[in-house]
Amino acid sequence: MENINNKFTLVGTKDTHDMELISKPALTFWQDAWRRFKKNKVAVVAMVVVVFTILFALVSIVIVPQKSANNFNPNKVQVYKNLPPKLGNVGIPGWDGNFTSPGNTDATNIYKVQKVPKDTSFILGTDSLGRSLAKRTVVGLRISLLIAFSAILFDIFIGITYGLISGWIGGRVDNIMQRIIEIISSIPYLVIVTMLGMLFGQGVISIILAIGMFIWTGIARQVRNLTLSWKEREFILASRTLGESTFRIMIRHLLPNMLGVIIVQIMFDIPSVIFAEATLSAINLGVKPPTSSLGSLISDGISSLQFYPFQLAVPAVVLCLLSLSFFLFGYGLRDAFDPKSSED
Repeated sequence: MENINNKFTLVGTKDTHDMELISKPALTFWQDAWRRFKKNKVAVVAMVVVVFTILFALVSIVIVPQKSANNFNPNKVQVYKNLPPKLGNVGIPGWDGNFTSPGNTDATNIYKVQKVPKDTSFILGTDSLGRSLAKRTVVGLRISLLIAFSAILFDIFIGITYGLISGWIGGRVDNIMQRIIEIISSIPYLVIVTMLGMLFGQGVISIILAIGMFIWTGIARQVRNLTLSWKEREFILASRTLGESTFRIMIRHLLPNMLGVIIVQIMFDIPSVIFAEATLSAINLGVKPPTSSLGSLISDGISSLQFYPFQLAVPAVVLCLLSLSFFLFGYGLRDAFDPKSSED
């Protein structure tokens, strides 16, 4: 029988030890999540928008003070009120100062009609008191983000802790804790807002406390359900057998496996808080005038929608883009931390 080695040549490495070596570098949990996250281009764009918006809101504290956005000259209201968007003297359609005033059929240059100084223009127009909508939208964005992130702290510190304790202990304690959540969820938060408004006065603090007292119940239920599932896994039982403390097991083993669900829930809660604030502003329980938020600007714009639609469009577009960015960013993080979730 002819030797088979005379017809075939072995290619590649001839050392079995070299064949078993793993050439791919080992990645940590965060490095592997970042690698998967970068593949989702939509999520990357949403992350850039969210990060840019947060940084812009922080920088705007110096560039656009709240006082300059709220103040107006009562002697110049007739000159600067309800001005349409205008971008210098560029003459771009929609940003040229031309607008069809209520009762007219033809578009006119409102800046000339109201005798606004030639070098004065407002890129997003003005409101009924002559205040710049651009400045008020920037301040409103800042206030809305402040309310949202402050309320989310209740999610992080109360909701996650409450859910971990309830799911880990289980039994009668879990049953009692879940009934408490049901009682809290059944209370209309408008009643709480009204009571806090009477106690602390109408303002940002009352809204944060009122929304924060209810927002954590959703994430607490999710964390509790995940804890009930994960605490029976083999690696958790092994950790308990080896004598690890409950706190260490929760921090080192439970929370990392829940991270995707927690982040998605938080990303959903942020726009939900902003929408809740908008609802409160619509019934005059929002931030105290003249301070503006996206919700209060939308509420003010609704009253003048028929005649000056740009006053509603500006904050509404900002709110929609911001909410959509948080949603897409959250979905991208969920898929990065938990690849199986995108396959289900």
